Amino acid sequence: MPTALTDDIWWYDLRGVNATLVDDDGALTLVDTGLPWHGNGLIAGLSDAGYELRDLDRILLTHFDFDHVGGLSAFDGLDVTIYVGERDAPLVTGEQASPLGNHKGAFQRFLSALLDAPDNEVVPLADGDTIGSFTVYHTPGHTPGHVCYVGEELSLGLLGDLVREDSGRFEPSPWLMSYDTDAVARSISDFADRSPAFEVAVPGHGVPFEKSGSERLDRLAATL
Repeated sequence: MPTALTDDIWWYDLRGVNATLVDDDGALTLVDTGLPWHGNGLIAGLSDAGYELRDLDRILLTHFDFDHVGGLSAFDGLDVTIYVGERDAPLVTGEQASPLGNHKGAFQRFLSALLDAPDNEVVPLADGDTIGSFTVYHTPGHTPGHVCYVGEELSLGLLGDLVREDSGRFEPSPWLMSYDTDAVARSISDFADRSPAFEVAVPGHGVPFEKSGSERLDRLAATL
């Protein structure tokens, strides 16, 4: 059952990874889809939040990773568009394979064998694009096409795996799970500089912050 963070934002705690449901001025938006076995729980959560499956308009992905795209197959055949950063889009569609020359890429390729490409339309996103009230920020490092989304009117930052919550603070995505930790640090600083202030911050892993989300990110950026 998703937890309401505000009247328009719900957090799915998928036991190790997060997904978010947002009513974006009437456009129901799911952000990330967990692991393959989380799909049915995501659909059930729509009802818990007061919606039906037919109400879902779009899926925003922060990046291509097994634990963030695994539940996509639950939405095959629906009139739901998937959005993802342009450098990760070919991995979601299966048009490209992750590079074996990078430790994270090799791990991705191994797990990709367990995924089927979605039937839905996949739209690639560039830095500065908008979907509804959300602005897209290209934040590479964890993956080459990683993006964050900020809904200024919702005061919401969707941070994916750029950072993770640990003991009440943000930490950068670690080496083991990232393509390039130097790029992660640069992306954190750049995103903190460019994004507007937001209260609610939902990372891909750990507990979301309901207040002072961007301020917490600023504090991390100041240490890098």
